[in-house]
Amino acid sequence: MLAGCVSLVLGASGAGIAQAGSARDLGREVLGAGDGWASEGAGTTGGSAADAAHVHTVTTWAEFRAALAEGGTAPRIIKVKGVIDAVSEGCDALAAEGYDFQQYLADYDPAVWGNETPVSGEQETLRAASAANQNKMIKASVPANTTIVGVGRDSGIRGGSLQIRGVDNVIVRNLTIEAPLDCFPQWDPTDDNKTGAWNSEYDGVVVYGSTHVWIDHNTLTDGRYPDSSLPEYFGKVYQQHDGLVDVVRGANHVTVSWNSFQDHDKTMLIGNSDGAGSTDTGKLKVTLHHNRFEGIVERAPRVRFGQVDSYNNHFVVTGGQKFGYVFGIGASSQLNATDNAFTLAPGVSTGKVLKKWNEAPLTAANNYVNGRLTDLIAVHNTEIPAETLQSGAGWTPTLRTQVDHPRAVPGIVDHRAGAGRIC
Repeated sequence: MLAGCVSLVLGASGAGIAQAGSARDLGREVLGAGDGWASEGAGTTGGSAADAAHVHTVTTWAEFRAALAEGGTAPRIIKVKGVIDAVSEGCDALAAEGYDFQQYLADYDPAVWGNETPVSGEQETLRAASAANQNKMIKASVPANTTIVGVGRDSGIRGGSLQIRGVDNVIVRNLTIEAPLDCFPQWDPTDDNKTGAWNSEYDGVVVYGSTHVWIDHNTLTDGRYPDSSLPEYFGKVYQQHDGLVDVVRGANHVTVSWNSFQDHDKTMLIGNSDGAGSTDTGKLKVTLHHNRFEGIVERAPRVRFGQVDSYNNHFVVTGGQKFGYVFGIGASSQLNATDNAFTLAPGVSTGKVLKKWNEAPLTAANNYVNGRLTDLIAVHNTEIPAETLQSGAGWTPTLRTQVDHPRAVPGIVDHRAGAGRIC
């Protein structure tokens, strides 16, 4: 157990926890009352009520997907033991017969193909078939009333995409999730003002049209394949990553707590389209608290429509890393970002913490940058006057656990966020 982590009847995360010295079963723990939007209404209990026949311990990706598929909507607990790999045989095993990446590069080189029309032809058809093979292999559909939990400190999922789609009552805890690596990105010569770009698929966790989801004490990262390790073709990074956690398409009542997000570009999207108002208005209610973000380029999160409460998170921007922004203010968003801590390397603009995509007021109070109380909106408006932001999200969060002083947040979060650190 980490120093300072003592098992109590009710932990800081709000989860019911066994008394010190007694046996503890993370699969039976539920989200505590008042712990963010996922505690709304009936709350989030996942598979905690599972009978013995619906408790599975898995050590391979095939076993994991079989456990998810078994038993309809009966409550289930799936314990992941060790690291399971969705693409253990490598990308070559998923390639369609005849697909040749070197030929793909030769066929669609802008010097040959140009930048006016999307790619087409034999190699693009074979690339798409290869991508379909990967899509089928790495996506795992999570049913309602499910808890997925890592066993011990070092369990996790590599290269898989958890699809929480159209269901209710799901818990994901104590896993190290390495972002899926798209084996077959598509070259789009017309993208990026007709200079071209590589576009990838697959998020680590997708919450799509689902309700009451608790994502807690996980480590989510690019892991073995950081963007810095990816090659360039046609002068553009061969991008093989998409998001880490996306909450989209009418998803609602989600709590994301005590996670460590590391070394990733497009981290978290809440609401994926400006035109999804008919689906998303009044939904996408998400709480983020006590998470640590380091080496993140953007979207922590980018918000559309939702009433998003972000408090007591620690955002770290290190020297020399690529950095775009933390909070993206999107269409009809109602972001309440308070009581957070930011550790910014010298030369990193505080004004870039916020990024305006659309006109949408936000609340950003009692945030500390490098240990000093900072009005993020005022600094942004001074440094980036062309993107003036308005204050006042129009609502006040009530579903919060203990709110720590932002000066204390780095010490608390850095020692307790992530997989293997449930206290």
